[in-house]
Amino acid sequence: MKIQNLRWWVIALIALATVINYIDRQSLSVLWPDIVEDLFPDESALERKQIYANITVVFIFSYAFGQAIFGKIFDWIGTRLGFVLSIGVWSLATAAHAFAQGILSFSIFRAILGVAEAGNWPGATKSNAEWFPTKERALAQGIFNSGAAIGGIISIPLIAYMTVYFSWQMVFVIVGLIGLLWLIPWIILVKAPPKSHPWITEEERIYILTGSKTTEADVAAAEEYNPSTGELLSRKQSWGVILASAAIDPIWWLFVAWTPIYLNEVYGMDVKAIGIYGWVPYVGAMFGAWFGGLLAQNRIKAGWNTDKTRKLTITLGCLIMLPSLLAMASPGGPTTAVLIMAVILFGFQTAIGNVQTLPSDLFGKKAVGTLAGFSGMAAKLAVVGLTSLVPILTADGNYTTVFVIGASLAVIAMLAVWVLIPKIEPLKRKIAGG
Repeated sequence: MKIQNLRWWVIALIALATVINYIDRQSLSVLWPDIVEDLFPDESALERKQIYANITVVFIFSYAFGQAIFGKIFDWIGTRLGFVLSIGVWSLATAAHAFAQGILSFSIFRAILGVAEAGNWPGATKSNAEWFPTKERALAQGIFNSGAAIGGIISIPLIAYMTVYFSWQMVFVIVGLIGLLWLIPWIILVKAPPKSHPWITEEERIYILTGSKTTEADVAAAEEYNPSTGELLSRKQSWGVILASAAIDPIWWLFVAWTPIYLNEVYGMDVKAIGIYGWVPYVGAMFGAWFGGLLAQNRIKAGWNTDKTRKLTITLGCLIMLPSLLAMASPGGPTTAVLIMAVILFGFQTAIGNVQTLPSDLFGKKAVGTLAGFSGMAAKLAVVGLTSLVPILTADGNYTTVFVIGASLAVIAMLAVWVLIPKIEPLKRKIAGG
């Protein structure tokens, strides 16, 4: 049996896993107004916000740790088993939230969830490098990233709707079971990499394997550059990827972690009202993911090289975010606020898909997961810093300072790519004494 365009089925499954990933992680923030009434009825509003921030910090720390772990795991055991391990564990951890009784138990389950969910990103980046030629990687990454946006669109109203019929505990159980069901098509479809997959057509196999080399320097290379971890970290280009990821990622997480809380605090919304408004920003994110991928593919097809294409798209995304983040200082009513958020997340997703393809633009397939893992870990540590500051900076209910910080991070992400990666192209091994 042969399947036409198998690579697109693979990325579609990974995008679906990302949808599930975001439904799982968003459950806590959407359900939080109900959870605090049940488990923390005597705490003040500021104390409740601090509890939520502390639990979120545990999740993100674990997520950062998991990025580095799973980057190596995916390089060691491959994408097929890597995804089985990642999504299997995170689905069970989500269901276990139903048994949480306080800060400690929530933190334990969020820590397990964070470590396991982290595998989705280095795994997707590695799958992208395996299954797609360079000219299609930004689009494939955009499709995968749109799964995060679609997860945000679906999760907030879905979870709010489920609270009408189920307790918050049962919502966690139902959401956890969805991820376990995903494993069935993944195990069946993704039997092997494209080089040896029995269901791939010969035309697609050749297209993927030969299309991965797009520059004269790359074609001339005797073998891919797969440096050791130490050598990888000695290259300034690696630090360009790491710093750009660390700067841009907190912008996304600012909205993922805090949008429901922001709407509850600033506009007095309950869970059901959050369900009506909270999904809107993710529509912008979804279109941004597609736009960034299609723009990059269009430019490469038009004859642009990888360097010019990536830098244009990343810069454009950051320039869209910059004024929009500043506009959030005084957004007016809730409708205007969520629409501005949609513009911000459009810009973010325009840029991030191309930032996430940088490891595969620079290094061979056996090093992609490692660099993706390190950049993901750095990004999550930066997210921890901003998340920890939010309760302090917004103690009076004013989020202006947080959004100004976000705008500054967009500028840093741009500079990291332009300054530390002078030319985005496959790197070669350093010659001793050269």
